[in-house]
Amino acid sequence: MTGRLANKVALVCGAGSIGPGLGNGKATAAAFAREGAKVFAVDLNLEAAAETAGIITDEGFEATAHGADVSDPDAVGAMVAACLAAFGRIDILHNNVGIASLGGPLETNLQQWERVMRINVTSQFLTCQAVLPLFLKQGGGVIVNVSSLSAVKAARPELAYATSKGAVNALTINIAMEFADRNIRCNALVPGLINTPMVADAMKDNYGDGGLKAMVAARDALSPTGQMGEAWDVANAAVFLASDEARYINGMLLHIDGGLQHRFTAGQG
Repeated sequence: MTGRLANKVALVCGAGSIGPGLGNGKATAAAFAREGAKVFAVDLNLEAAAETAGIITDEGFEATAHGADVSDPDAVGAMVAACLAAFGRIDILHNNVGIASLGGPLETNLQQWERVMRINVTSQFLTCQAVLPLFLKQGGGVIVNVSSLSAVKAARPELAYATSKGAVNALTINIAMEFADRNIRCNALVPGLINTPMVADAMKDNYGDGGLKAMVAARDALSPTGQMGEAWDVANAAVFLASDEARYINGMLLHIDGGLQHRFTAGQG
């Protein structure tokens, strides 16, 4: 630990994990804590948030778990109030909530489309809207959103998911520009092929009898490095963007993809 986030309070939305293993939000919450931040770990599944908070406290750091549907404005308001009650302030908002969705324009129905937009985009709008007044009152703050390489590189039919992540990019840039002169930064992480429980869950029906092993092998083969990234790669980038080391980085879409952005073409994946 180097203390890059010492005396900061980090509100991490999507801090749990959908299954066994380490998701991006879970790793980021732990990485924030290891750098000195007090972590308010939020997940729709309170047990998942509590597991993450337990990992942090077992290491001797501070964390509180909270269950919330961050696509619900009332739940977001209650979440922010609970974080303030626990820690007195919020310095970092990390938006990691999201769901995957396969299907092109002919396969995607309206209910599926609206669900993905609500969870992947509306949630980030609501949390940013709730936290920005606090940042203005405090004299600054940092937002780190999680997007996806799917927003800019077509790999397989995933219209709703890819569109939602494109909206996250636009949300990030617009917030960054509006509040840049008030010591508020907003950046987005753009992960490529990362080996997480959410990916395994989303892809479990696509690889036949080989299952998870076949999925990992196929995605490893697509990466320029020969293997997918891991949750810690995303977490380490989140720590950097949340820290004062990145004080002059704003409105950035930081790719964490091993260079995949430069060779990804439609039809792969």
